[in-house]
Amino acid sequence: MALDEALLQSVQAGLALPTLRLYDWVPATLSLGYAQPLSNVDLTKLEELGWGIVRRPTGGRAILHVDEITYSVTAPIAEKRIAGGVLESYQRLSRALLKAVELLDVPAIGNKLRKKESKVSEPNPICFEAPSDYEITVDGKKLLGSAQARRKEGVLQHGSLPLHGDIGRIANALDFSSEDKRTRAADRVRQSAATVEDGVGSKISWDEAAKAFKLAFAEVLDLEFIQEEPSKHEFQLAERWESEKYATAEWLERI
Repeated sequence: MALDEALLQSVQAGLALPTLRLYDWVPATLSLGYAQPLSNVDLTKLEELGWGIVRRPTGGRAILHVDEITYSVTAPIAEKRIAGGVLESYQRLSRALLKAVELLDVPAIGNKLRKKESKVSEPNPICFEAPSDYEITVDGKKLLGSAQARRKEGVLQHGSLPLHGDIGRIANALDFSSEDKRTRAADRVRQSAATVEDGVGSKISWDEAAKAFKLAFAEVLDLEFIQEEPSKHEFQLAERWESEKYATAEWLERI
């Protein structure tokens, strides 16, 4: 999260080109949305599982980052590909994301804006259990979750594509009043969300997914990529953001 923030700051200052970052997580990590209560998390179980925890600068509910490919897009506000409001730019980027999963042979569908209330009557702290605008689905199940943060001079959008594994295991780290409710929550996630493996019937590697993302973004958004590591300056910014924000109790426990 600190490096995404550093990349945003770098592109806002004109020190870097608009950037697509592709990454994964070690160890598995639970990320909370910007305004999500920490009380949604069972910190004891989280520690027992050996999972990390972080709060995102973007909204939404909890995501377990494991066995997935995570992407982030950072761009200055003047960049034409993220021009317009949140929904307009989100839809434009969603076309590239849909192309990426299609290149992986997933029979996915990109849904348009819709006003739909969740049918879940119990408290719902899990991102992949909740419907959202312009979500990408397979067999009616949510496949890829994204969120966006807009600043005065730049935009950060990031999201995660689960590649394989049990999509319902996130419930193991969240707080429920009974184990029965935990089990029901995990089952609901399995019924409403899917992985790439669910869609194609075989396991897709991170490298295969990364290649699909690069090809799709280049084609759909008419891009020519320059592949490189973050600069020394960006790593230094990330270290500062980590120490001053993302690794602090004040940020994690803000709600």
